[in-house]
Amino acid sequence: MAGGDGPLRRVCAVGDVEPGGVRRVDLPGCPALAVFNLDGDYYVTADRCTHAEASLAEGWVEDDVIECPFHGGSFHIPTGRALTRPVKTDLRTFPVTIDGDDVLVEVGPGEAGA
Repeated sequence: MAGGDGPLRRVCAVGDVEPGGVRRVDLPGCPALAVFNLDGDYYVTADRCTHAEASLAEGWVEDDVIECPFHGGSFHIPTGRALTRPVKTDLRTFPVTIDGDDVLVEVGPGEAGA
C-alpha cells in the first residue's frame, strides 16, 4: 500500500490542515491526494475513493477513519484499509515526512491512483 521509491514532494504546510481535518492536494503529474492531520500526525492517501469517483477530502473524518461522501464506505486513514461496505479495495497510502513547516510526501508521477 505504501509508496517508497519516489522523490519527496511538498504537499502543503503543516498549518494548512486543521487537526482532525483533511485537505485535497493536486500535484503536477499526479492524481489528487488527501492530506490528513490526526492530532498532529500527518497521513497522505489517494484522494479518490476506491469504490466510486468521490473525493475523500469531501468526506467526514472521525478519529482515524475517513467516510466517503458518496456511499458511506470508510477507510482506516493510517493504513488505507477498507473498513465498511461498499468499499472492498484498500486505499493507497504514501510515506510522509515533516520538514520544518512542510508536509512532504514520497510519490512519483502517476503513482497516486487507486
